[in-house]
Amino acid sequence: MRHEAAEREFFDQPVRGLQYMLRRLAMVHDFLPEVVSDGIFGERTLEAVMLFQREMHPPVTGVVDRGTWNAIRDAWQEAERTLGGPRALRVFPDHQQQVMPGEDSDYMIVPQAMFQALLSRLEGIEPDEVNGRHGPASVENIKWLQRSAGLADTGVVDVPTWNALAQLYETMVTAVQPEVSETQEEPRQWSSFSRG
Repeated sequence: MRHEAAEREFFDQPVRGLQYMLRRLAMVHDFLPEVVSDGIFGERTLEAVMLFQREMHPPVTGVVDRGTWNAIRDAWQEAERTLGGPRALRVFPDHQQQVMPGEDSDYMIVPQAMFQALLSRLEGIEPDEVNGRHGPASVENIKWLQRSAGLADTGVVDVPTWNALAQLYETMVTAVQPEVSETQEEPRQWSSFSRG
């Protein structure tokens, strides 16, 4: 369950939300038992609350008052920073947004930076300034990407183009790569990749 969705659900189903937080906390605190998120404040949930209170928020009452709820929530939020992966970032605004060749747009800064990170990894990418201007080198990089992804090579940055760039970046930069020997450091050709 995503962090934001969980927080919304906590207000609709507070016992289930409490159980979810306690279950996640049990992943980082050995003293807590694993709790099932069934929405019933049973013996296992009571035990988890009391153990939490004993170790992290005395006194031990077994009652989830505002203070205990807030302490569990705060501990859960801290645990999520450890347990959760990086937060997803929606860089490209929506399906109707486009950046045309020659335009200046803040939406181009991230794609330009991504291309510069890919420059040493793949053949066919042009060096470019990261300045938000969708100029000649930026347009050529977008067209290269579009051809590689099987899209029309218009040079226009749109959602399908952004999605192709995000997939390529995740594959080539953020995915864990095996160690490369010095003889394998030449940039690779990237002729096609799947769109997902």
